[in-house]
Amino acid sequence: MTLRPYDAVLCDIDGVIRHWPAADALERANGLRPGALAAAAFAPGRLRPAVTGEISDEQWRSAVAADLADACGSRERALAAVRAWSDLVPAVDQEVVALLRGVRRTASVALVSNATTRLERDLERQGLTGLADRVVNTARIGVAKPDARVYRIAAERLGVAIDRCLFVDDTAANVVAARRVGMGALHYRRVGDLRRTLAPLFGEEGPQSRER
Repeated sequence: MTLRPYDAVLCDIDGVIRHWPAADALERANGLRPGALAAAAFAPGRLRPAVTGEISDEQWRSAVAADLADACGSRERALAAVRAWSDLVPAVDQEVVALLRGVRRTASVALVSNATTRLERDLERQGLTGLADRVVNTARIGVAKPDARVYRIAAERLGVAIDRCLFVDDTAANVVAARRVGMGALHYRRVGDLRRTLAPLFGEEGPQSRER
């Protein structure tokens, strides 16, 4: 009998399961250069309080609008730009979803995301609440990847030893941090890599998906 290599898969959300559309059109409509919204929203000093739960998602977006007021020409126009940006809906990679659902037949799955307090609502809106056994939202635990505590908390919530976990993320620093705590890890670039890595967890039937 071949033993499976992992008892749990810990998977990032954005950049792996979900992919956000470009905001170029709405930025131009509100007097912003392309990339301005992301630059403001994801600046480390602005983002970290939101993904560690120091501030709510609403407070974060309000602060982003304040940062963009001068560039937009007014606070009202900046608020309109941030509202439009907030209404964007990410595309869900259904092949990744199918792989994770298949893995749950033999292993536990956790979604582990540097996210704001809006994450749970967004997952419900997109029908992803039943995809995993646990959702570890860093805004709810007070620390964010690549802090080692995130990985330990996720493994603990699944009841799985660190060295029996596979961590999947599209950010290299987060993958390096997972390996440092003793997890197996995959730097996600394409779904084919994920399929091959998860294949031993599917048994003889294997994952049924097209190559990509």
